[in-house]
Amino acid sequence: MNDGIKTRIDSLFDAFSVLANGAYTYVTHIESGITRWSKDAVDYFGLPSEYMKDALLVWMRNIHPEDLPAFKESVKNVYDRNAGNHHEQYRIKTKNGRYIVCTCRGVLVRDENGTPEFFGGSVRNNDALSYFDDVSNSRSLYGFMDDLSSSTWKGEKIQIMMLGLLDFSHLNEIYGYTFGNRVLQEFAKMIKVEAFDMGEWYRMDGTKFAIVCKNATSEDLKNLYKRIQYNCIHDLIVDGQHVVLSFVAGAINLERFDVSVETVYSCLRFAYYESKINHLGELYVLKNSVSEDKRFAIERLNVIRNSIVNNCEGFFLCYQPIVDAETEMITGAESLIRWKNDEYGIVSPLEFVEVLERDNLFPELGRWILRTALKDAKRFLRRYPGFVVNVNLSYTQLENRDFVEDVLAILKETGYPPQNLCLEITERCRMLDISLLKEIFTALREHGVKVALDDFGTGFSSLGILRELPVSTVKIDRSFVINIEKDSSDQNTVRFISELANSFSSSVTAEGIETAEMRDYLLLFKIKNLQGYYYSKPLPVKDFMEKYIEA
Repeated sequence: MNDGIKTRIDSLFDAFSVLANGAYTYVTHIESGITRWSKDAVDYFGLPSEYMKDALLVWMRNIHPEDLPAFKESVKNVYDRNAGNHHEQYRIKTKNGRYIVCTCRGVLVRDENGTPEFFGGSVRNNDALSYFDDVSNSRSLYGFMDDLSSSTWKGEKIQIMMLGLLDFSHLNEIYGYTFGNRVLQEFAKMIKVEAFDMGEWYRMDGTKFAIVCKNATSEDLKNLYKRIQYNCIHDLIVDGQHVVLSFVAGAINLERFDVSVETVYSCLRFAYYESKINHLGELYVLKNSVSEDKRFAIERLNVIRNSIVNNCEGFFLCYQPIVDAETEMITGAESLIRWKNDEYGIVSPLEFVEVLERDNLFPELGRWILRTALKDAKRFLRRYPGFVVNVNLSYTQLENRDFVEDVLAILKETGYPPQNLCLEITERCRMLDISLLKEIFTALREHGVKVALDDFGTGFSSLGILRELPVSTVKIDRSFVINIEKDSSDQNTVRFISELANSFSSSVTAEGIETAEMRDYLLLFKIKNLQGYYYSKPLPVKDFMEKYIEA
């Protein structure tokens, strides 16, 4: 290597390193193609050496295949079109063969004639833990988890509130990211002042913050929240501009300590999103109440969560039959999750599903549910070749970029025919971006998988979802069926839903059938299938086999 080139690379490398703030640094001399990398990056990613030729080709071999096209396009814009800078987020393989997410930034450095001479920048490992947030000058999410672990170990009774700013991206779009960071700094200062005598404060992910208090009451948290709300409406001045912020908040009281910090965080996230989705930003406090099993709710959730880690031990599926409305012959069944153990007995999914949906473990449970349902349904197919098994989805599963691949892989693994699987979208799934849902279910529909829209009519987005997605079946919520014989408005609603679904070439299933009279009345409408306790309650697979398959 030419000593002059090496000296210039090293000089620029040192300058970039000062600004890297913990990220890996790289500098490329464009003409010679020689790149210097941080020693930490060489060790972490298994690169050939600190100084190497054709480093870009080496780097691209480790980028995840799905992310490589976008990376190439970004680099091409810099080198071919002199765009000047590169900013891309992608997955890249480490020395141990594990993919991590990184954020890569780079800029062109030109010589005195304006010709690009160097390309340098930094790669931030988003998988690395940072316990301090520079923007808000406070402990980070990882610091929060660490401190929370310490508090539970000491047996301290604590109250935690997580609050987050809404529509912050619009503020960034209007004023820029620099101003947005200044807003976060001022917001953090205001929290510090208001919570000074109550506890510690943290910057969580994105625009969320947390306050951990000792010996505070729920009323104390509500008053603190009201003060923060007032200040964010009336008194928040940033760089001479009056900024009005809106936000939501959830809270929990932690009085028992034989739970993991991950369980506490899942409960906190659930409370936060309850405030956001169902309580118009009002502080939502998750009740850690004692139930019939004489155990605290969070303690029970901790055991259930640990069951997922332990190969979904204690979980099992029940099946409720779906019958043809005219012949009352079985056409399929809906699979429903249950959990039990010796200490707690059987716990209703109402006690754990909504909380665990916000947990990063839930996709693992979702894969177990789908795999188990398909294995069971293969046995049902021997008696009923047209049998369709319905599996409910969580929005957490749908947010997983590998969801479609997971479904197809499990179908292949189990040898189950795709056309005999129907995936049900619940009301909570409809919070997701419609374009994402359309992409997912169009891809699955191409392989024959059916899609059902559950709880139809209970949410504002039902009509839009039906119009945009390849929906095979519309399931009328039981709330419109329970009084179908007497309530004219419910009759009109069912008639409207039925006609609407048929206009989109979707069949209709009515849920919640409890009596023969309800069944007979529903036959007046274009209902294809019926489901409810009149036919059967949800049955464990053994009982379902005995009643419907082996009979």
